[in-house]
Amino acid sequence: MKTTPEHNERMSKMTFASVYPHYIAKVERKGRSVEELHHVIEWLTGFDEKKLHELVDENVTFETFFKNAKLNQNAHLITGVICGYRIEEIDNHITKQIRYLDKLVDELAKGRKMEKILRST
Repeated sequence: MKTTPEHNERMSKMTFASVYPHYIAKVERKGRSVEELHHVIEWLTGFDEKKLHELVDENVTFETFFKNAKLNQNAHLITGVICGYRIEEIDNHITKQIRYLDKLVDELAKGRKMEKILRST
């Protein structure tokens, strides 16, 4: 499925704070911990738990969230389908980065081993 400019705009303007509680609920419902979620987010973005809470409190958009992130050099290894979109085919960089995060959270919730989620070589 291809993204549209409207979809990309909607994704970039969505706030991280509006999605973060859903990430927590998803991983906890599947028996994973918030600490593991934070570890995955830090691996992708460089944001530690303190910074994450600041970004939630500031109600930043995903656009701002990823502009301030230092994306992991192995993020490009995150591939596959998430929410009906093949990550490697997404052209918009913000939408792609959001889907990277979605994919990592999904893998964590599905019980994948941490070294696989973090694309350890």
